[in-house]
Amino acid sequence: MTNNGRIEPRGLKMLIVDDEPVICKGLRLTIDWAALGIEVIGEAYDGEEALQIMGEHEVDVVLSDIRMDGMDGLQLAGQVRQRYPGVRMVIISGYEDFDYARQAIRLGVNDYLLKPVNIEELTGVVGKLAEDILRQKQEGGKDEVKLWLTNMARQGMAYRKAAPASLQGAQFRILASQLSCYQERYAELGQEEYEQLQEQWIESLHRQLARPGLKLVSIFDHENLLITLAASDNLLKPQEWREWLDGFVPGLIPGAELHCGASRTYTDAAETADRCAEAAELLRYAVLKSPAVLEEEVIREWSAAREPAALDIADTVQNLVSALFKQDAGETEELVAEMLRFFRREAYLLHEIVTVYEELFALLRQRLRKSGITGMDYGRQSPDLYLYNSYDALQALIRKDMGDLLELIEQNGTDRSYWIVEKAKRYIEAQYRTDLKAFEVAAWLKITPSYFSYIFKQSTGKGFTEYMNELRIEQAKALLAATHDKVFEIADKVGYKEYKYFVTVFKSYTGMTPKEYRGLRASEDLSSKDG
Repeated sequence: MTNNGRIEPRGLKMLIVDDEPVICKGLRLTIDWAALGIEVIGEAYDGEEALQIMGEHEVDVVLSDIRMDGMDGLQLAGQVRQRYPGVRMVIISGYEDFDYARQAIRLGVNDYLLKPVNIEELTGVVGKLAEDILRQKQEGGKDEVKLWLTNMARQGMAYRKAAPASLQGAQFRILASQLSCYQERYAELGQEEYEQLQEQWIESLHRQLARPGLKLVSIFDHENLLITLAASDNLLKPQEWREWLDGFVPGLIPGAELHCGASRTYTDAAETADRCAEAAELLRYAVLKSPAVLEEEVIREWSAAREPAALDIADTVQNLVSALFKQDAGETEELVAEMLRFFRREAYLLHEIVTVYEELFALLRQRLRKSGITGMDYGRQSPDLYLYNSYDALQALIRKDMGDLLELIEQNGTDRSYWIVEKAKRYIEAQYRTDLKAFEVAAWLKITPSYFSYIFKQSTGKGFTEYMNELRIEQAKALLAATHDKVFEIADKVGYKEYKYFVTVFKSYTGMTPKEYRGLRASEDLSSKDG
C-alpha cells in the first residue's frame, strides 16, 4: 500500500483498440503505463481482433475508440460485458453525442472520455480502475466460501466454479444491505474508523438474524454493499422466512440506518450470482418510503403503480443557461432544488435521476460550448449510487456541477449580458404581435427595466422601441409582398393597433406608404416575369 492507504496496482494487463495504428501507438507510448503497474499486452484495430486477443490472453482493462470500421467500440463493449464481465472498459470518442455516452453507460463501460484526451485525466481514470481491480483480486481472504461468494457477486454467471464442499444447505437466500445517506454521514470517516463500522455492521446483522440450522456468510461487494448468504440446513416454510426477516432492524447499528433487499429463496447454489444481483437491485427502491426489508413482491406492486412524469429537459436547460450567464448563484441553486423537488414528487429512483441529469448536462454543455466556453473537455463519471444513495446527495452533486460551471463562465470572461439580450430577442420574436413593452420584457427576464434598456442598447445598437419597429416593419413588408390582406389587417397582425401610426412608422423606415410599397413590389414582380 502507498503512504495514503491506497492500494498500489501491480501486474495488470491492458489492450488498446483503435482502427488507426498511429493512435494505438500514441496511446501506448505517451503514458508510462508501467508506473501504474499496467502492461500493454497488445493493440487491436477493430472489435473482432480485440475479442480474438482477449480469447488468447488475460486482459484486465480495454481502452477503445468508439468509431471503428467493422465492430465498433459500443459493439465491442456489449461483447466484453457478455463474455468477460470482470474486464474494465474505457471508451474514447471524438463524438459528444449524448446517445453514444448513454449507450456506453448501459453497456457497462467504466468511463467515457472525449478526444482530444487529456493525458492526466486518462492516467487518473485508468489508475483508479487498476486500483479497484487489484483491491477486488486481493479481497476474499482465506475463507473459501467467502471467496466463492465474492466471485459470484462480482462476476455473476461468468464465474462457473461450483460451490465449495464446505457450503452445505438445503435452501438459500441472499440479503443485500447498505447504509442509508452514506455520502452525508460516512464519506469523511477515516479508513480505520470505517472498517470498524463495517465489522460492527456484520456482527450486528449476524447477531440479529442468527437462528439454529441457519449459517450466515457475509462479504463486502462494495464499501457500502454487504452481501449476506443465508444457508438453511432444512427447507423452511415461507412463514418461517418471514419471521426470520422480521428480525432485521434498520437501526441495528447505533446511530446508523440500514436498507436491506432480500432475494427469493432457492435450493441450487449455482443460482447465487443471480440472487445476489436480485437482492442488490431491490435496494434501488430504498430511496422511497419502504419497509425494513425490500422483497420482489412489494417492489412489483410499487412498479406497477409508479408512473413518474417526464422532466421538461429543454426548458430546464434554457433556465439554467440564463441563470449561469447572469452569474446568479441563487437562481441556479433554486433551479437545482426545484428539479430535485420534481424528482422526489414523482418518486424517481436515483438511477433514473442520473439518466435524466446526464442528458440534461450534455445538452447544457453543448449550449455553453456554442457560446465559446472552453475548459469542458473532460470525461464525467456517473455517481456511484451506493455512495450517493439519497436525493440530498445527488442534489449536492448537481449543485457542485453548477458551481463549477459558474466559475468556468466567470474565468472565460464571457459577457453574461449578451445572453440576457439573446433570450430577450427570442421572447420579443414570439410576442411582437402584442402590445409588448420594455418593462414587461425586463420583468420576464427578472431584471430591472433600466438595466434591460442599457444592455439591450449596448448589445443591439438600438433602443427597444426602434428594435420592435424594425422587426414589425420587416414582417409587414413580407406580408404586403406575399398576401392580398388589407393594409389595416397587416398592421394589426404585426402588432400595430392604430392604422395611422403604422403608416407613419412604415413610411419613416421605407420612405413610402404601405400601399406604395405593395405597388412597387407588384411592378417589380411583373417586370421580372416579363424579363
